[in-house]
Amino acid sequence: MLNVIRIFLTLITLIGTASSQEDPQLGSARVVFQTNYGDIEFGFYPSVAPQTVDHIFKLVRLGCYNTNHFFRVDKGFVAQVADVVGGRSAPMNEVQRVEAEKTVVGEFSDVKHVRGILSMGRYSDPNSAASSFSILLGDAPHLDGQYAVFGKVTKGDETLRKLEGLPTRKEGIFVMPTERITIHSSYYYDTEMEICEKESHSKMKPEGLSSDFCFTFVECGLIDLSPIQNNHFPSEKQLH
Repeated sequence: MLNVIRIFLTLITLIGTASSQEDPQLGSARVVFQTNYGDIEFGFYPSVAPQTVDHIFKLVRLGCYNTNHFFRVDKGFVAQVADVVGGRSAPMNEVQRVEAEKTVVGEFSDVKHVRGILSMGRYSDPNSAASSFSILLGDAPHLDGQYAVFGKVTKGDETLRKLEGLPTRKEGIFVMPTERITIHSSYYYDTEMEICEKESHSKMKPEGLSSDFCFTFVECGLIDLSPIQNNHFPSEKQLH
């Protein structure tokens, strides 16, 4: 009888351990980045990093990631999106800039940094994350608990593998692609409501951009996207 109890307690412990190692539940929102190498779709972990999710999703809804780029691609490690303040080739309006310059508190968790995870970039200040984030291209346990995990890739691993195959150069701690990996446009939808709104604003294309440039903003609300010129080079987050 004692052995039966021991076996039962062991099974309960194993089940509890397995449950704690499961992925947190994704919210119903999905975001798609349309790059010059293919689409990348991701979802959010609102129960893990609610403030971070709210901030990044608002930046998406404002169109802030459109014309931005991946400034870093380190095969087997991370593909990092540039800070939108300076990382875009298109100008930002005042509404976009105000939101993009906000920082969020470091919402560190026990979610593991494995391939496909989205993790915020930051400086040494744990509360300095703004809009730059990394997509994990491999397991990186040394990042666990140090950077805020807020979501994961749901579709587009083939695009990530294309990015990993691009030629790169080394600049300090960063491994950077030799050509620009542009996020031409973005959109979002709800997996439960099955709603997708995508509006083209080509008439707002800033002077100087090529005619074949995709300048699509996606909104679920009325947002003023009148441009303000901004041509300076991005100041990248030193993370990871």
